[in-house]
Amino acid sequence: MLPTRASVEDHRFLSLFGRWLLHPALWRLSRRSVAGGTAAGLLCGLIPGPFQMIGAGLMAVTMRWNAAVAMAVTFYTNPLTIIPLYLLAYRLGMAILHPGEPMTMADITPPDFDITQMGASFTALWEWMVSLGWPLALGLVALGVILSVAGYFIVWFGWSWSLVWARRRRRLRREIRLRSQSAAQSRS
Repeated sequence: MLPTRASVEDHRFLSLFGRWLLHPALWRLSRRSVAGGTAAGLLCGLIPGPFQMIGAGLMAVTMRWNAAVAMAVTFYTNPLTIIPLYLLAYRLGMAILHPGEPMTMADITPPDFDITQMGASFTALWEWMVSLGWPLALGLVALGVILSVAGYFIVWFGWSWSLVWARRRRRLRREIRLRSQSAAQSRS
């Protein structure tokens, strides 16, 4: 499924970046590269607009993390999750900028989203985001950092746990096989 070196080198636009895009670390499935790709995707997934995958890809290329994982993870933000995440980010930003100040969610009611009027709905969403100002901007950065650090460690330790679990299963199967072989030898 991954592009070959020749297809990247032959592509008119991608050939300009072939040296960076063909680095083996960007496509390797290792604990470090997948955990890093997850962190990049979680951080860049909160970038407003259509620049999430570009940001995640650039971050993965820079850090030599798995680029495919980084770009795929950005899909956690979508039309269903973006407003709740931005509301959470706004609350987080308000808590950082104005600790202890009471806030009701009625103050920041998001616009209605009409699927038949996509252009107008996205314009209204953009205007709503801009009206939330610095608390949203700071909250997005803080939430992105929190999610990316949590995602990195969850993948890192989850990968480690799965390796330990697989090793234990192999050891158990080997012990069962040896017991059955020794039982068969003792019977004969």
